[in-house]
Amino acid sequence: MSADPNLTVSVVVPVRDDARALDVCLSLLARQSVGPLEVVVVDNASSDASAAVAHRWGAVVVGEPRVGIPAAAAAGYDAAKGDVIARLDADSRPGPHWVRTVVERMAADPELDALTGTGQFYDAPRGLRRASCLAYLGSYYALAHLALGHTALWGSCMAMRARTWQAVRQDAVREDPEVHDDLDLAFRCGPARRIRLLHSWRVGVSARSLRGRRQRRRRLDRAWHTLGLNWQVSPPWDRWWRTLRRPRRRNVGASSLTRGRARSSGHV
Repeated sequence: MSADPNLTVSVVVPVRDDARALDVCLSLLARQSVGPLEVVVVDNASSDASAAVAHRWGAVVVGEPRVGIPAAAAAGYDAAKGDVIARLDADSRPGPHWVRTVVERMAADPELDALTGTGQFYDAPRGLRRASCLAYLGSYYALAHLALGHTALWGSCMAMRARTWQAVRQDAVREDPEVHDDLDLAFRCGPARRIRLLHSWRVGVSARSLRGRRQRRRRLDRAWHTLGLNWQVSPPWDRWWRTLRRPRRRNVGASSLTRGRARSSGHV
């Protein structure tokens, strides 16, 4: 399968005081086998050299003074010019075919609204890097699928069509920094839009956000907060009813983590 040269990809990377990790991420994006149209770095009120690092790598730098990933990610999506908006975190480490996989998968399936992937912890003990991340993401995708009624998105490795963002951008939470932006975005997409989990599309990520009881508790509190906000609009039983009633189409859901790897070409 060859990449469609007419399908353009913008890669959005929100960052706050993470210049060193951002430098590694942007260096890897500069070595992609299929280059993105642009890399949009959202400087979320950083006090370090994050913006300078982004400029040095030729990225489009967007400033977002409202602290929080929801505001920063949305600002990046708004600024993106590509047909597809891909997303990484500053500490994500994409392989050389990461963008190519986005282009190939989106070009092959015009009805696909979003793609989401997996990863491995590059700073965990060597023998636990992949297994620990799969355990974490397996739990996230499975539990989020129950809450959503469809496949979730993971902000460290995801992509969506620009038209999909335009359709949901007015409803996405921006002002609340305690919201998980990727989970909220998946809620806004709803059961009517197709999100595919591609197990073999993965990045390296840091395990720092899960280290320590305080960090883990904070992430859990944010998850419940995000669920609570969205369930006020559409409770899980309503979402599952709409999911079950929609025409059945080929999709890869959360259970693919346990059923085995999806086959793909040109992936990391």
